Amino acid sequence: MDLLSLRYFRAVARREHISRAAEELRVAQPSVSRTIARLEAELGVPLFDRQGRTVRLNGYGTAFLRRVERALDELDQGRAELADAAAPDRGTLALAAETLLPLAPLLGDFRAAHPGVAVRLLQSTPGAMLAQLGAREVDFCIASQPLTAPGLEEIPLRREEVRLVVPAGHRLAGRERVTVADLLDEPFLTTRPGHWQRALLERLFAPTGQRPVIACEGDEPGVTPYLIGAGIGIGLLPTVARIAPLPESIAWLRIDAPDCVRTLSLVRRADGHLSAAAARFRDLALAHFAPTGDAPADPPGGAAAQSSSPRTR
Repeated sequence: MDLLSLRYFRAVARREHISRAAEELRVAQPSVSRTIARLEAELGVPLFDRQGRTVRLNGYGTAFLRRVERALDELDQGRAELADAAAPDRGTLALAAETLLPLAPLLGDFRAAHPGVAVRLLQSTPGAMLAQLGAREVDFCIASQPLTAPGLEEIPLRREEVRLVVPAGHRLAGRERVTVADLLDEPFLTTRPGHWQRALLERLFAPTGQRPVIACEGDEPGVTPYLIGAGIGIGLLPTVARIAPLPESIAWLRIDAPDCVRTLSLVRRADGHLSAAAARFRDLALAHFAPTGDAPADPPGGAAAQSSSPRTR
């Protein structure tokens, strides 16, 4: 039994598909199949149930995978620590985020301050983030809604109110506040299920017993204010969105509903090695999102409170 066999086994176990595992490992499929067969022969038990080309992890494989994950994680963490100690000004930083637009200035500042660090950025749903953290594929997730799993450390970066945005000529445009009842038949522009905007919209509508009318759903929340300005519908936007240039043909309204906020948080595995690059990114993120006196003026009603205390789930 060697490390290569264990890495091949882990890849097949995670994918439950030999061809996809081979693609991930960048090796030929027969090589993966032979390695798994040798490993099973050495262990004396089958690790997968096979039906034609389909493989499914069985009870033996499930028990073995838990040990293999722990062993390989420890070795990978040890290698990362040594590489970090040898070259603290270089290394890599992998991030996953639901929403990319508010991160652009932060990432620009980080690259300017640490040009030797290679940054990899992924746009992910909360479910994908949990999988990426579990597999140690990312150093941090920047989440706009809670990520719930054991062993995660969460640092709130910014808590901000979410407003309703409508076209300038809309029947509600002259009002300062609305209730959810005012919006029952309005067409909403929102994201696909799983993203924070959609989750908040559905949570706001839940007490009414009705579902929101969805006129448009997609994966580009940055385009929402422009579609609203074009009169396509209405939508929910965090107040930080006003930092970017926006169309003048929109109006911002407060919603009379509890907890109509978005909390941006930095989430990592509490048991993972915190590299020098990751620690510097964390510190820069905290400074970047800290309250400042020169923040953009809020629409009537003031800004929401913020917090930056770490929490472990």
